[in-house]
Amino acid sequence: MTVGRRVFLGAGVSALVWAALKPALSETPQIAEADGFRLVKAGPVLAKVAPDAAPTNALGYDGATPGPLLRLRIGAELKLRLLNALDEPTTFHWEGLRVANPVAGVGGLTQPPIPPGGHFDYVFKPLDAGLAWYSPHVGARSAGQLARGLFGPIIVDEAEPPAVDLEAIVALQDWRLDAQGQIDQGTPKPGEARLGGKIGANGAAAPLAFSSLRGARVRLRLVNASAARVMIIAIEGLKPMIVAIDGQPSEPFEPLRNQFPMGPGARFELMFDIAGEEGATARFILRGGDAAPIASEPDRPLIIFTASGESAPKRPPLAGLPPNPLLPKEIDLARAQRADITLAGGDGAPVTLNGETLAKPWPEKPLLAVPRHTPVTLGLVNTTSTIQAVRFGGHVGRLLHPLDDGWEPYWRDNILIAPRQKAHIAFVADNPGQWPIESANPDFAAAGFRTFFQVA
Repeated sequence: MTVGRRVFLGAGVSALVWAALKPALSETPQIAEADGFRLVKAGPVLAKVAPDAAPTNALGYDGATPGPLLRLRIGAELKLRLLNALDEPTTFHWEGLRVANPVAGVGGLTQPPIPPGGHFDYVFKPLDAGLAWYSPHVGARSAGQLARGLFGPIIVDEAEPPAVDLEAIVALQDWRLDAQGQIDQGTPKPGEARLGGKIGANGAAAPLAFSSLRGARVRLRLVNASAARVMIIAIEGLKPMIVAIDGQPSEPFEPLRNQFPMGPGARFELMFDIAGEEGATARFILRGGDAAPIASEPDRPLIIFTASGESAPKRPPLAGLPPNPLLPKEIDLARAQRADITLAGGDGAPVTLNGETLAKPWPEKPLLAVPRHTPVTLGLVNTTSTIQAVRFGGHVGRLLHPLDDGWEPYWRDNILIAPRQKAHIAFVADNPGQWPIESANPDFAAAGFRTFFQVA
């Protein structure tokens, strides 16, 4: 049995949730043309995103925001035709899927934006199992389209998914609302681009409640689908294992201090066992205070799991997901090609990347051009006063330790860099084409925090 619903979580944060005792192959009706394409239409919708306000003008896919859960098995072909019923260009960008460059959906770089009334066909077989999401990628229009509701999750199931009693898929969105509970249709000007949460003006907190069997094993998949907010998620009542980050299996580990940060576009998967006592609870909390974009924000419960009824079947000890055999076991850092990126500006100052202000949709030349299978290291320096989330397309990489050549036990395509700090990431450039390196905050990306690298 599968349940889908949208829940308002208070102060502008909402979640789209799918819960399944036995995950189905597809969570949405297959509307297909004669040539086998699954049709998805982007267009205006009415959405009630605040409980005490009238429905607001929003954007969505297939008449709803967020859009449908797209789900398929590893190795299966996806044929999707996006119909653009908006009054402006758009694309369908698969954030977190390593797809071929022509169907990556990056407007102006991998494809022309889809004009109003037009369509574009996306056909590919996912390389990797995991959690990803889709949203527009059309330059300065991206932030407004995402903030008004154009996003949705996609899951590529493993050939043999782990046995769980409950799967929960949660996509978090930080609505930017006016005093009447309507979505703010404006977008910050480039000089006002900021990372720090677009928070609704009204609406009461309403944590999402799951009831599970006593001792149930849970797989929780989280997507931060907000345009700007860095979310600090804390856990009370259990110690979960993080088993995948940004769609790729990791070495399982407990989150430090039982909390973890999620930048815009980041995905985390956790597995845990609910306590066996009747009424036992576990809570996932959005941290406020010093961890929030606005220090006066309180902590807010996002998700509550409660045990009741029968006991779940006994499971073996928690273990991680099988590693992705397509990813390299080692990266030869000694022969890596290196590129450095310095981010500066914001807070009203012009945004610059490596000292230059970008006036065109994309630079004329790539930051780095390498042959296929070349190891690459990126040095990312954040000179701004705010935390920055940087993502890169078509690949996943290892975050290097700051003091040696070791790396963290997970793969990332979305990296957080603290104010006035730096980070290094290594990957093997094995997906041909032109791939973006940009701020995961589309406001910052539109303001100039974007470049690209080329794999021949």
